[in-house]
Amino acid sequence: MAKPQSLTSIGQSPELERRARMLKYTVAMTVRVICLVVGVAVGQGPIMWVAFAGAILLPYFAVVIANASTSGQSDSSPKAVAPTLVISADSFTSSTKVSE
Repeated sequence: MAKPQSLTSIGQSPELERRARMLKYTVAMTVRVICLVVGVAVGQGPIMWVAFAGAILLPYFAVVIANASTSGQSDSSPKAVAPTLVISADSFTSSTKVSE
């Protein structure tokens, strides 16, 4: 007997999930622009290098963070299980040959 699906096990709608990913990515890109501005405004020194490193590396981490699964919802969703068909070798050897 199949277990009925409850409303609490249904994941987030694709529209809301996309909106959350876009928000995370927008925040990360805003931080990247701030890093660029700080790097140019500071001039020389270690703060400039840290700001530019953040501006260069942030896009990779922004994509990874934005596409990360939200709170493990994908693991709790119900999975479809297909039945397995097993054919024994005896069914091939006992079949009759059609002669032409």
